[in-house]
Amino acid sequence: MSVDLSLPRIIIEELKRKADEAGISIDEYLFDIIIRDNDPNMAVEKYLKGAQQLIEQTEEEIKKKNLRQASEKVWGACALAVKAHALARKGARLEPHRDLWVYKNEIAKEIGDWVRIYLNSPIPYIKTSMKT
Repeated sequence: MSVDLSLPRIIIEELKRKADEAGISIDEYLFDIIIRDNDPNMAVEKYLKGAQQLIEQTEEEIKKKNLRQASEKVWGACALAVKAHALARKGARLEPHRDLWVYKNEIAKEIGDWVRIYLNSPIPYIKTSMKT
């Protein structure tokens, strides 16, 4: 589910500036703020629910042939899943975007380079989804 929200321009500009500084989308920036103070188990659950919702939104964007939005949504879903993994496995909150990339490489060493391939480009997911 996606909801349109009307905010004063100054707030939107500040959110965009802060998200850009962190190297993440506004959605991901807001998500991190919301779960920052949550119990780690609750935060993991919310990260995973957020990732699932972004995948559902990705599929809707693909149906509309909006590949740019689809790629942003699938990237966000991957980022949230990696954050959930880091928090569940190591108790680590990946705040700066750099931490996400470092942890992604740790996961790739353990389970294979496919992690790097899919996190570096959402195109394989989008091509697969478009075939169905």
